[in-house]
Amino acid sequence: MDYISSLNPQQQQAVTAGLGPVLVLAGPGSGKTRVLTQRIAYLIGEMAVSPYHILAVTFTNKAAREMESRVRELVGENTRGLTLGTFHATCARILRIEADHLPFQSNYVIFDTDDQLSVVKRALLDLNLDKKRYPPRSVLASISNAKNELLLPDEFVPGNYRDEVIKRIYTRYQEMLITNNGLDFDDLLLWTARLLDEVPEVREKYARRYEHVLVDEFQDTNLAQYRLLHHLASYHQNIFVVGDADQSIYAWRGADYKNVRRFERDFPAHQIILLEENYRSTQAILNVAMAIIDRNPNRTPKKLVTQRGFGEKITLHETYDDREEANYVVEHIARIVASNQSQPGDFAVMYRTNAQSRLLEEAFLQANLPYKLVGAQRFYGRREIKDLIAYLRIAHNPYDEISLTRVINVPARGIGTKSIIALSTVAQKAGISPGGLLLELGKGDSVHLEAFKNRMGVSLSKFGVLLITWRKAMGELTPLQLLDQIIEDTGYRDFIDDGSDEGRDRWENVMELRRLADEFKVAGLEPFLERVALVSDQDTLDSNINVPTLLTLHAAKGLEFPTVFIVGLSDGTLPHVRSFDEPESMQEERRLLYVGITRAEDRLFLVLPLNRSAFGYSEPVDESRFIRDIPEELLKDGAYSKKRSRMTRSSVLQWEKKDSPTTTISEPTYLAGTTVIHPVWGEGLVLNSRIQDDDEIVDVFFAGEGLKRLAASLAKLEIKN
Repeated sequence: MDYISSLNPQQQQAVTAGLGPVLVLAGPGSGKTRVLTQRIAYLIGEMAVSPYHILAVTFTNKAAREMESRVRELVGENTRGLTLGTFHATCARILRIEADHLPFQSNYVIFDTDDQLSVVKRALLDLNLDKKRYPPRSVLASISNAKNELLLPDEFVPGNYRDEVIKRIYTRYQEMLITNNGLDFDDLLLWTARLLDEVPEVREKYARRYEHVLVDEFQDTNLAQYRLLHHLASYHQNIFVVGDADQSIYAWRGADYKNVRRFERDFPAHQIILLEENYRSTQAILNVAMAIIDRNPNRTPKKLVTQRGFGEKITLHETYDDREEANYVVEHIARIVASNQSQPGDFAVMYRTNAQSRLLEEAFLQANLPYKLVGAQRFYGRREIKDLIAYLRIAHNPYDEISLTRVINVPARGIGTKSIIALSTVAQKAGISPGGLLLELGKGDSVHLEAFKNRMGVSLSKFGVLLITWRKAMGELTPLQLLDQIIEDTGYRDFIDDGSDEGRDRWENVMELRRLADEFKVAGLEPFLERVALVSDQDTLDSNINVPTLLTLHAAKGLEFPTVFIVGLSDGTLPHVRSFDEPESMQEERRLLYVGITRAEDRLFLVLPLNRSAFGYSEPVDESRFIRDIPEELLKDGAYSKKRSRMTRSSVLQWEKKDSPTTTISEPTYLAGTTVIHPVWGEGLVLNSRIQDDDEIVDVFFAGEGLKRLAASLAKLEIKN
């Protein structure tokens, strides 16, 4: 069978590469999966390698199934004995076979995330540690990081007091896993790597068996996975890895793009093959992508080329704020679809954080246009949003049993299933609702209190007191103020934000809900609840429906769309503020944008707001530093091109002061150490100020709000005497 005639010269070189280590650096859209499957078929069909001696690993079951299906199409049923699957599935099989060398039995169980959290909580209890001080998810993340570095508890070296406590928890956690003959997901990699490290005869057994080791998405491997591959390829040295360090965007879950460098060091006889011909995007899009990624250091440069032609130049569009940004995207999509140039499903809208979907979703709903969300729940379907809306609903209507049941023990306050059943039973006998009974208990109703066991009654009464407090506050507080009081009274922030990336993302979603609540400070709570109810009642759309797709840049990996909008291109959002002081994180942010750009086939829109809506005030933001790397000749002429002023502040002021006379400011008014009063955030302390673009830029710290960077001409700051 002809395995190579349909391939381009670089792909042919990769598929027919001789023996020894091969590093294939595959640009986006360059057919890397095709090369990998053709290589397996070539080994079997042309080089007469037995499938039994081939190991191919990838990251998802879906990718493994697709690879296996393609290989069978090429070589027929002659795949018996081929080991093809995910890293975790491959390791699980090895561990069951080699359990005699390990501290657990071959019939071990694999604990999922919920199981792992339960074990951590039990360890905290056994060690008499406060789970508020050591949140289970955060602890589990630390344990996972240690395992990804192949460290068992006795090898974990504490760097501070928290690490010392983590080591104790990790020790107890691991003891309980072994006692239960259980492994977590990280253990599958950890124990296999250590097995091959420490038992030479086992290492030689598998290294001799697998004459050829092939790896997909190599840039996404962690240290444990790299060590595994290094051992498995140690005898024959025939390791064929395909990846792109420029698309390594998962450091937050352990991926280490530096494994590409380790490969080059550990296999000095390797050959490098570049896949640079792109079958997806126009040359204009590829040139923008290269302009962005070429700024990252310590990488192998690739010249991405395509035979699709230059295509349309890139649209770079600025809007006044993020709300106008969402409207621009929806109106533009509607206009293009109406002109019959594209189908609705041709469009994707990408953003850095899940919280950014809220305004986009509302813009689509307001325009009565359907959409689908990939990689995350709809904004109003997220747990933390549903919880807080439920709290507001029972404050507004304590007889809402569904909302009450959802949050009566969230965060946990000693009101379990038995208490809820008892509450419902007593309420029914008394002829009132459970919420009504809680209000009576909160008022100190001793008659109803006697119907409950002592501890149960105390817990229910305490919640009743909270409910009464919120009911009274409704008439005096704005929706935002009431929401903040509920968050404070329940300790909800500590409950969801445990310091992990997931916790911080959940809190960002809450902050987005707070911004929406502030828009109803005049209208009040009832219109706010009506607004979110109408939005949250939208059904989840079928994944195959022909509608625009909303998704994060992380979720965009491996996808492609004719037209892509990337929104929120401001410093602090993309790149994310968490990357500002970490060069490696900043490089990953650049790679993230590169991945988003290279999802586009025909058209690319980059959109940036000049302001971010925040609690009734538009706060100026700087354009993303990445935008400045795009050459002028790749941008369409228009309202925002290279002719633009590079200073966002200047643009903001032109928008805000169209009819104002030009003035020149030479000296700051707000000196460091000055106390100022902001109309929304109250009293704050000036940390720094400077003159920029004929305005004074002031850094102010507000208690409860943190650091804010403000344009003095817009902020209406008052100096406190």
